[in-house]
Amino acid sequence: MGYLSSILFAILLAVGFGYFYLNIKKIIRNINLGQEVDRKDNPQARWKNMAMIALGQSKMVKRPISGILHIIVYAGFIIINIELLEIIIDGLFGTHRIFAFLGTFYDVLIGSFEILAGLVLLAVFAFWTRRNIIRLKRFASKDLNGFPKNDANYILYFEVVLMSLFLLMNASDLHLQNIPGGFSHYITAGSYPISQFIAPLFNGVSSELVMVLNELFWWLHIIGILIFMNYLYYSKHLHILLAFPNTYFADLNAKGKFNNLESVTNEVKLMMDPNADPYAAPPANENAVPSKFGASDIQDLNWVQLLNAYTCTECGRCTSSCPANLTGKQLSPRKIMMDTRDRIEEVGKNIDANNGVFVPDNKSLLNDYITAEELWACTSCNACVEECPVNINPLSIIVDLRRYLVMEQSAAPMSLNAMMSNIENNGAPWQYNQQDRLNWKNE
Repeated sequence: MGYLSSILFAILLAVGFGYFYLNIKKIIRNINLGQEVDRKDNPQARWKNMAMIALGQSKMVKRPISGILHIIVYAGFIIINIELLEIIIDGLFGTHRIFAFLGTFYDVLIGSFEILAGLVLLAVFAFWTRRNIIRLKRFASKDLNGFPKNDANYILYFEVVLMSLFLLMNASDLHLQNIPGGFSHYITAGSYPISQFIAPLFNGVSSELVMVLNELFWWLHIIGILIFMNYLYYSKHLHILLAFPNTYFADLNAKGKFNNLESVTNEVKLMMDPNADPYAAPPANENAVPSKFGASDIQDLNWVQLLNAYTCTECGRCTSSCPANLTGKQLSPRKIMMDTRDRIEEVGKNIDANNGVFVPDNKSLLNDYITAEELWACTSCNACVEECPVNINPLSIIVDLRRYLVMEQSAAPMSLNAMMSNIENNGAPWQYNQQDRLNWKNE
């Protein structure tokens, strides 16, 4: 039975990690649908960003309650899963607590895992209460109707099940360790500050049944971890993995600094060149598609913006700080990121269904997902960028979509068109002639 168990465990690992690998490949493929952008400059600042923001959670604690709770869950989940290494070795080779030879260090390690598991359970209960009982405004938004709302609860339930199985596994193990002249397989090892209070539940239960339960808890724990790992692809909790590259590749420029569009720069150079022939055919490829001004779909955005969309935690800090949203406008920066991710997934499924080639579906991110009303409600204040705990930039997507509306479709609001006409004709946003600008002095 030992060999069969090891074989089944190896198959389970291969299936779990194999499916995870395929999904990661799909995410990378989808992110690479975006335009190229260079984010290799200043690696020192980038590593610092990643260490402080993704690993150190420095922006999370700006809101102390949720920040501290998140750090507990984050640290607990990551550190407790160090134990996964021991589980994998034990499962493959039929051993039991292979690292027990570490003695006191092992005791401290297991004891720390248990304390963290208890703290995680308390933090998860607090998170569940905030979402479902208190119903904080940013979690009760229409942005989160349907799956996004349920997804947040699914993850909380996952956490409860995984932490409970971990403690039950330890409690049943401790019970078997304490049986006088008991089973040599269950050597005395580890420290159990929490599960020692659960172990008495197994008193009066036959040793054979407790062994079966211990095995069951062990198997369910590893299966739960593999299911959770593969569920991440479909969940907002993909940020557990993507927060690190997202903070590394974040824009290091000052907030509010707009990038120059290369397509516009090239057009201006062409107009300024007295020797250029505006009617000449493209030199490289006569059938080349002209450069697009701005973006109308996800292929027009750059790959970092698509990475941003996949990394979005849907926490709503951006929307809760958006002045346009606070005054009742349609704009929600969180929805901008969620819509972008939904469109990326739609395009990805289109590619999968058509042998790796995107077949035009008469849809686009602009209009089909994000409306012009949402885009023009934005004040470009960067509050959403400042608030995001993982350095996502919804404004960059909004600006690129607005650029397309203005420069490709001439679909700017009337007030903006009037201002641009005044700048063109008068050299200023105002409606009067330059010569009349100082008339106010005489009044």
